[in-house]
Amino acid sequence: QVQLVESGGGLVQAGGSLKLSCAASISARSFSAMGWYRQAPEKQRELVAQITSGGTTNYADSVKGRFTISRDFAKSTMYLQMNSLKPADTAVYYCNAYHLGPNTKYDYWGQGTQVTVSS
Repeated sequence: QVQLVESGGGLVQAGGSLKLSCAASISARSFSAMGWYRQAPEKQRELVAQITSGGTTNYADSVKGRFTISRDFAKSTMYLQMNSLKPADTAVYYCNAYHLGPNTKYDYWGQGTQVTVSS
């Protein structure tokens, strides 16, 4: 059973920074891509940032220039550096990873970590 464990959430003032971590129970090289999603109260879960096995990254427009996704294969850990945080960034952040099999996508999720940005 693949496990993803997030850490690093918390309460921060607007303009501050946080760094989220997502530790995988298997080698990060096993995944086709890893990413961060977030879900605010009464809103749908949305993709924040993603990094593919080849290192290609993509970001939601709302976080471009402020957030940076990265990963450390040696530690099987993915990170999300969040700078210039805004109250609108308040949400539960979820780590996601997937790999592709024949006609199948294997999707894994962490338990989520709360990020609260005060104004």
